Amino acid sequence: MTARRSALALVLLVLLAEEPMHPYRMRELIKERGKDKVANVAQRNSVYQTIDRLEREGLIRVRETLRSEGRPERTVYELTPTGTTTATTWLREMLSTPAAEYPDMPAALASMLILTPEDVATCLTTRRGLVEAEIAATEAEMGPLPRIFVLEDEYALALRRAEAEWLRSVVDDLRSGALWWDLSLVKGFAGP
Repeated sequence: MTARRSALALVLLVLLAEEPMHPYRMRELIKERGKDKVANVAQRNSVYQTIDRLEREGLIRVRETLRSEGRPERTVYELTPTGTTTATTWLREMLSTPAAEYPDMPAALASMLILTPEDVATCLTTRRGLVEAEIAATEAEMGPLPRIFVLEDEYALALRRAEAEWLRSVVDDLRSGALWWDLSLVKGFAGP
């Protein structure tokens, strides 16, 4: 069986490469280290579901179950040799090979023709403001950490800065009339 790769699965495997730990500790470390910006742990269950999957796929195994008075039972997991190999393989692939990702924005851009250019300009102006606020917040959060701990933030900043500039240029073109459409024009490009 081939293990299914995901950002959260990779982050969990890398945490277990540091040391064996229980899922609650993994989730807390992800949040403490700001890795919740790269792996979705908003739903507590997502970590537990991914742990279950990684165990079924043979990438991790139960090391021990801890029982402390007044605390719930905690299952501590560790990497298997296959998990170590898989984590390094995934990491090399993810670093070296662009992947087809399906974020919301390209789908919205491909579908925006049912809105007016003015409406799209308003939406994109709002988005640009939010992107610029994200840039400022990320810059403030990075602080004096060694660069190895903020490379994902640098990458996100580069993408966000490029997005903010691109949004500015599209809004300028919408407002100047250089970019426009109406539904009748769009229907003329439809096939039979």
